[in-house]
Amino acid sequence: MRILIVDDDPFAGQVAAAILEELGHDTMLCENAPDAAAQLGKGGNVDLIVCDMNMPLISGIELFRELRAQDCRIPFVLLSGDDPASLLAAEPGLDACVLKDGDLDNNLARAVERIARARAA
Repeated sequence: MRILIVDDDPFAGQVAAAILEELGHDTMLCENAPDAAAQLGKGGNVDLIVCDMNMPLISGIELFRELRAQDCRIPFVLLSGDDPASLLAAEPGLDACVLKDGDLDNNLARAVERIARARAA
């Protein structure tokens, strides 16, 4: 899959990209939500968005809501240091919410693989 990663922390974005590229995915990095929206507006083929929750300007959840309001149905994974269960409860339309912790590589891989299987079905 071609995955757009949105994270204001360049190191965190590179870590997510490395995890996903190890799984065989193609990644693109954006540092904020407006840049991500512009990238999506260019009509590039994006199969999945992986976005940090806490960013300046527009948060990850705000970007998700804005995209859904524009009828963008690209699967969306939110990365957060906050409890994923409460974020999913607050925004059940998210495809996944992954905790940014020491097990990010395994949890992100599982979430992306689940979404890839659902797309293939």
